[in-house]
Amino acid sequence: MKKIKYFLTIFFLLSLVIQSCKKEEELGEDPYGVGKQPLGIVISQTAPPVPATGLVGTTVTIKATGLMPYKDQLSLMFNGEKAEVISVSDTEITAKVPATGSTGNISIAIGDQLVIGPQFTVTGLVQNDITWKATAGTNGYVSQFYEMNDGRALVLGSFTNYDNKGIVTPINRIARVSLDGDYDRTFRTGRGANGSLSRVIEIGGRFVIVGGFSGYNQRTENISNITTLYPNGAVDTVYIRTERRPTLTDTITHKWFPKFNGGTNAFINRVYVHQGKILATGDFRYYVKRDYRQPNYDNTRDTVILDSTEIRQILRFNLDGSLDKTYRFNTTTNKGGMSANGPIDTYMHTDAANLEKLMVFGNFSTFDEQPAVRILRLTANGTKDATFNPGSGANGGIGSLTYNATTRKYLITGVFTQYNGKPANGIALLNEDGSLDESFSAKSYEGGYAYFARQISTGLIVVGGDFKKYDGVTRNGFMILTPAGALAPGYNTTGPFSGILSDVIETKSADGKKALLLIGGFSRFDNEIHNSIMRVTIE
Repeated sequence: MKKIKYFLTIFFLLSLVIQSCKKEEELGEDPYGVGKQPLGIVISQTAPPVPATGLVGTTVTIKATGLMPYKDQLSLMFNGEKAEVISVSDTEITAKVPATGSTGNISIAIGDQLVIGPQFTVTGLVQNDITWKATAGTNGYVSQFYEMNDGRALVLGSFTNYDNKGIVTPINRIARVSLDGDYDRTFRTGRGANGSLSRVIEIGGRFVIVGGFSGYNQRTENISNITTLYPNGAVDTVYIRTERRPTLTDTITHKWFPKFNGGTNAFINRVYVHQGKILATGDFRYYVKRDYRQPNYDNTRDTVILDSTEIRQILRFNLDGSLDKTYRFNTTTNKGGMSANGPIDTYMHTDAANLEKLMVFGNFSTFDEQPAVRILRLTANGTKDATFNPGSGANGGIGSLTYNATTRKYLITGVFTQYNGKPANGIALLNEDGSLDESFSAKSYEGGYAYFARQISTGLIVVGGDFKKYDGVTRNGFMILTPAGALAPGYNTTGPFSGILSDVIETKSADGKKALLLIGGFSRFDNEIHNSIMRVTIE
C-alpha cells in the first residue's frame, strides 16, 4: 500500500513540473487567426420575406441589416440561383425572383462567404395535390401502384405502415386503397408478406404477387418469392394429403399449402401477363417447386421435398406454378436460357400491332452467350428481336427504361455518356428500332445522376435522381424537361427532392386536374416532408 502511495505522489509531482514547463513555452500561432472576420450581416429568420410565395419575376423584400457596406458587391440568390437586386437599405433588400429560381432558402453571397436567409416558395405548374388522402405516405419503399378495374388500387413495397394506419397492426408490404389514396381495411392480408414485394398482376381470377419473401400471413413457409391471392387478399391455398413413416405403419396427414406451387431461388423484380401465362424476371438462377407427397422417416416434420431447375433471370410459369418449358427452355439439357452475364431489369409493352415486347436492359455484355450491349428486346417467343438494333449501345450501365405508347419512344437513364457512339449524357430517347432519337439531347449534370425518367403523354419528361444542377441550373433531384432536353418553363420551380423514384403515373386529382402520382423511396419533395408516395398536379 505504501508503494502505491509513493508512486502516486511521484506521478503527481512530475505532472506539476510538466505543467509549469508548458507555461513557460511560447504559444504557437492561433490556428484560427487567419479566418475571415464576420461580415456583420444579419438576415431576419423570424420575419418572412414579403411576399413569402410567388411566381418567377415576383419582387420580394427581405428584412436584413449590415448590407450597406457591401451593396455593390453582394449577390442575392433564390435556392442558389442569382436574382436581380432592385434596392438595398439599412434594414432590407429587395430583389426579383429569377427565371431559374425554385423553392428553397434565400441567401446572400459576398465573395466566398454566404449568409443563409428564410425560405421562399416559388409557385409554378407543379403543385402538391391537396386532394390526395394519404398525406402521411408510407414508412418504406413503394415499388408499384397497381390500378384495378374496379376503381381501386394495390400499393406494394417494403413498408409496414401506410398513412399511419399500421401503427397498431402492421400493414406488411401490401395495401388496397382508393385511387385518391384512402386505405381500404376490407382487404384481408393478415400479417401480409414477410419480405419486400415488387410487383402484382391479375390473372385467372387471382392476384399474383412477387418479390423477395418466403411467407404470407399464416403461410409462413413453402413460398419462394411468388404466390397467388384471392381477390379479398387472402393467400390461395390447397388441402394436401401428406405421408409419414415413423414406424412400419404409414401415417397419413393433411395440411394446407400455398396452391401456387412454384418459385425461384432469389428475388423476382418484375412479373407480367404473357400469352395467358406468368412471365417473371429477376436475379434468380433456379426455378423451384415442392413435392408434398413423398414419404420420409422423420417424425418431426411434414414431408416437403424441394426440386430445382436451372433457368436464369427470365422464366415463364403456368398458372398452377409449374415451369413452362415451351419458353426459353432446352428440353434436351433440361435447362433454361443463359440470359445475361450481368444484372438485368426488364420492361414489357405492346407495340402498334399489339404484340408483346420484353425489353431487357442493365449492365451486361452477353445474352444467351452471344454479344450484347446492355440493351436488347425479346420477341413473344423469348428469342432476341433482330428488328431492335442499338448498334454499340450504351457505354455504361442502364438503370431504368420506360416506354411511351403515344410517342412510341423508349427513355433510358444510367451512367452512360454515349449511345451507339453518339453523345448521350445519362438520359437518352430511343426510337422503337433501337436507334438514338437525336432530337433529344441531355445537358450536363452536377452532383449526381438521373436514376429514373418517364416521358408522359404530352411529351414532357419527368426525371428523378440525386443531381444538384442540370445545365448549370440548381435542380435538387427532380426536374421536368421538354422533349428536346431543356428545363420546361413553368414546371421547374419545386424545391429539393430527397430519395429515388420507382415510377411516375399519369392520373387526375379528385377535382379533375392533370396530375402525376410519384412513388419510390423518398422523404422530401418541394422541400417538404413526403414519404414515398404522393400526388402532384401539373396545371
